[in-house]
Amino acid sequence: MHLIADHLDIWTAAPVTKANGGRGRVSAANRSPYGIKKLRELILELAVRGMLVDQDPNDEPASVLLEKIEKEKNRLIKEGKIKKQKPLPKISEEENPFELPPGWKWARLGEVSDFVNGFAFKSSDFVETGIGIVKIGDIQNGELTNGSMSRVKEDVVAGLDDFFKVIKGDLLIAMSGATTGKLGFNRTDEIFYINQRVGKISPYCLDVEYLFYPLTTKIVENLAKSMGSAIPNLSTVQIKNIVFALPPLAEQHRIVAKVDGLMALCDRLEQQQGDSSATHQTLVENLLATLTTAADHQEFAEAWHRIAGHFDTLFTTEESIDQLKQSILQLAVQGKLVPQDPNDEPASVLLEKIAKEKARLIKEGKIKKQKPLPEISDAEKLFEVPEGWVWARLNDVYDVRDGTHDTPRYVPQGYPLVTSKNLSSGKLDLTEIKFISEKDHLQIKERSGVDKFDILFAMIGSIGNPVIVDIEDDFSIKNVAIFKYYVKQFSVPEYLCKFLSIASNNMKAEAAGGVQSFVSLGMLRKYPAPIPPLAEQHRIVAKIDELMALCDQLKATLTQSQQQSEKLIDAMFQQLLVA
Repeated sequence: MHLIADHLDIWTAAPVTKANGGRGRVSAANRSPYGIKKLRELILELAVRGMLVDQDPNDEPASVLLEKIEKEKNRLIKEGKIKKQKPLPKISEEENPFELPPGWKWARLGEVSDFVNGFAFKSSDFVETGIGIVKIGDIQNGELTNGSMSRVKEDVVAGLDDFFKVIKGDLLIAMSGATTGKLGFNRTDEIFYINQRVGKISPYCLDVEYLFYPLTTKIVENLAKSMGSAIPNLSTVQIKNIVFALPPLAEQHRIVAKVDGLMALCDRLEQQQGDSSATHQTLVENLLATLTTAADHQEFAEAWHRIAGHFDTLFTTEESIDQLKQSILQLAVQGKLVPQDPNDEPASVLLEKIAKEKARLIKEGKIKKQKPLPEISDAEKLFEVPEGWVWARLNDVYDVRDGTHDTPRYVPQGYPLVTSKNLSSGKLDLTEIKFISEKDHLQIKERSGVDKFDILFAMIGSIGNPVIVDIEDDFSIKNVAIFKYYVKQFSVPEYLCKFLSIASNNMKAEAAGGVQSFVSLGMLRKYPAPIPPLAEQHRIVAKIDELMALCDQLKATLTQSQQQSEKLIDAMFQQLLVA
């Protein structure tokens, strides 16, 4: 056990992963370090091998316990309380994966417990209130979840055998589907009944809490390997034939007490790690916020000095690096990422040129004339822009349109219909796409034809995810906005795309609600944007790309370090098992 205690820093410092649920204490929604997850597995593995607590020569050996169990079974058979079972096959040498400690014996689950498969309740029996019926999905994290459990009236179970009844302390196992092999105790005072494909394990003269350990370690996994693939179902015969190491009863109690203590320690370590991670993330967010909210160059320099001095300790998680990326974008659109050049043609002149081009397109009938947008108020200007920049409404800089909001009839082959789900990866993804007819496509194209270098923006559900169109293929859009330049030489779509990535966070907060939140075309057209000189837009995009590449390198290094930590944890795991 010294290898565990002496290297707790390694167990707790390993990368974060989803928790397995341990003995039911940790919610699957929680995230735990990989090391603590492996530590939980190790504790259970040591427990079922007799390596967690000392053996006591005064304990009544498991061989005597098996004799008592046999006598108890015979008594129950004689009294008609259980049925006589067919003899189970003798345990072979191949089924003994390790050497047993003194006083232990190999046993099949069917030798030491009664096993009952659930009753096939009819779906028409289920009502909103009544007696809970345990289905396979109700077994989660070592316990039964009764919040959404199906229920029946008392008269439905009145004539059922008590075999199907579940009282406090009973151990159940899921026998089908994705939950196959999951175990759970009834930790409540409520009485339930088991549905089909849920089994109840009722041990004779054993500590049922101990029985949980060998069943929840590698037995089901090994059983799956022996079948050649993952098992979609477990049969009653397979469950009864499970082989496990049986300790003396007194040692079972000691093991349960020891496991409880060590799992409680894991819980505390996990909580400390979670608190530390949350504190770290809050610190990163607050420090980065001092950059984006700096009032002048001196305040900005002081904020950056604080961050730069602790860069190696601040940006050590994927979350913190993602936050850094967001801050880079925020600084970019505030004019704090690259220096301004007084020789740049100011953005006010750029807007005048765009306005002239817009007027020409209206005169030629290529775009429709729209109502003038209101002046941007001081309240709408979220920050002060640098010299040479201006605030402008998006439709004054780009032609903002939207696709259809109806659902055209889909056809097997035709024109792709792009929706918000095709933008979710940060780029245009046509791998999962539906098609519409040429007639419907032309109707949509008439108001919102898409060209290369246009920017697409999801208007509903996952608002945002702006992408630059990088293909020339013809397609239509649904519930997606499109930003088209008035004249290519006066636009830098990459800059607008970066701004929309940041702006979408504010848009989500202002979006209209309902089943799905959405932003209107009017809101997008009126949305205020900080516009730099054209030359500076190019410099900003280049700097963003450079810094994002460095962030990705930092992430890759972090991933490599995490993988090394996992390998070290796995090596320690194996070393302890063979020690």
